[in-house]
Amino acid sequence: MSDSNTTDFTNPSTFILLGIPGLETAHVWISIPFCATYTIALLGNFTILFIVKKEPSLHEPMYYFLCMLATTDLVLSTSILPKTLSIFWFNSREIDFNACLTQMFFIHGFLSIESGIFVAMALDRYVAICVPLRHSTILTNPMVAKIGLAVVLRSSILVLPTPFLARRWPYCLTNIITHTHCEHMAVVKLACADTRLSSYYGLSVVFLVTGLDAILITMSYTQILRAIFSLPTKDARLKTFGTCGSHLCAILAFYIPALFSFLTHCFGHNVPLYFQVLMANLYLLVPPMLNPIIYGVRTKQIWSRLLHLSTHKKI
Repeated sequence: MSDSNTTDFTNPSTFILLGIPGLETAHVWISIPFCATYTIALLGNFTILFIVKKEPSLHEPMYYFLCMLATTDLVLSTSILPKTLSIFWFNSREIDFNACLTQMFFIHGFLSIESGIFVAMALDRYVAICVPLRHSTILTNPMVAKIGLAVVLRSSILVLPTPFLARRWPYCLTNIITHTHCEHMAVVKLACADTRLSSYYGLSVVFLVTGLDAILITMSYTQILRAIFSLPTKDARLKTFGTCGSHLCAILAFYIPALFSFLTHCFGHNVPLYFQVLMANLYLLVPPMLNPIIYGVRTKQIWSRLLHLSTHKKI
């Protein structure tokens, strides 16, 4: 009987997602801000894509990268929210084993892509501020396309082994995931094997991607700030700094929750599980909601074009 029970979960056909452990009775109420966040993310990012497509004056590297960011945010939030809401609303907890691994790849892959896009946007701001006369010759449309392709390939190559490693482990303990989605370590810890390879590889990818990107962004903005403070007048410094203010806000909105979630997961052994799960969800949902708001409000060209379109429709 023991052997039979063991083999039942060796290759599970489905996993069971618990949602937010300990807060099951509040799932419906929790779904309200989750659904509102997702709706704002959808509307905001589609609006960014629409405005940039319709406005020829926005067809330049900064806004191409912004479109990449908006597309990434749409995929990232959509990869978890529909299933999460189905758990909250309909108690639909089952997820196919292969679908779970696919969701895992999309979550971690597009998080990596988003981090890479922030590096590309920092590069754009560096060239625009530090070597403005060469901006149009350095960041041509083909170069922007190559940078975007490099970001996607880097993320795909680094993250692709993650679900394949998770697939090779035997799952003989349980198929219940104490999470709202198939987060890498939440799945791997269910395996009844030595999964240090998956753990070490996952941590390596986090440090290689997020750590390296954070260093590159810091180096870029160090040079940008040096260039800004060397400008002769205060007005010139404020105006130049304003051109990269929205980018800095978006970076902080992405990396601060990510760092907090990572530290809570690694060192918050006394932190309640429901809080860790909530933080993991906010980390994936808040940046896609905030990014279009930050760029829409702080970027004059997007804001003015949005006001023009809304006014024109009313007339």
